[in-house]
Amino acid sequence: MRNSTYHRLENLYKKCKGYISTRELLDEGFSNRQIAVLAEEKYLEKVCYGYYWLLQCGRKKPADYKCIEASLSNPRAVIAMESACFYQGMLKEEPPFLAVATERADRSAMKMNFPVKRHYFSNPKFQVGMQEVQTEFGSYHMYDVERSFCDMARLGGKQKEDRLAAEVLKALKANEKQYGRVLRYAEMFRLKL
Repeated sequence: MRNSTYHRLENLYKKCKGYISTRELLDEGFSNRQIAVLAEEKYLEKVCYGYYWLLQCGRKKPADYKCIEASLSNPRAVIAMESACFYQGMLKEEPPFLAVATERADRSAMKMNFPVKRHYFSNPKFQVGMQEVQTEFGSYHMYDVERSFCDMARLGGKQKEDRLAAEVLKALKANEKQYGRVLRYAEMFRLKL
């Protein structure tokens, strides 16, 4: 490739914060072939369909990069259950997969560079407990800790998931206000605690 291509890429590093869409790259004058070559040469990392991370921009990926990348892949996805508890500081150990929730009718593909465990929730209760998290790299949706705990207790069943739910419940019981919210969610989801 020509040196001018690499100079344009360096100018992009100054403008962008790390993530860039294929559309933005095309608007900057890069061809699809050049984008593919830049990915092969490790200047770009494809994070999901239509989005790249600028590898040599001088920035590290944020701690919650999985959440941001899942949101880039599917903006309607919500970080849920174990993952939501981990990113909100209720669990010490990161789960081996990113748990996301989508509406039952949402069948869009989520091909990521890390394991994703997808849960399909019905529409009436899908938005209950959802909050938007804003970062300098992008925003994503996440369920609050109380809703995430109830989903873990409701949909869990494996010993490890039960242990994680018990760990979260212990932390929630220490805060009376949060525990009251857990009880309201449990009643809404017909969950016996």
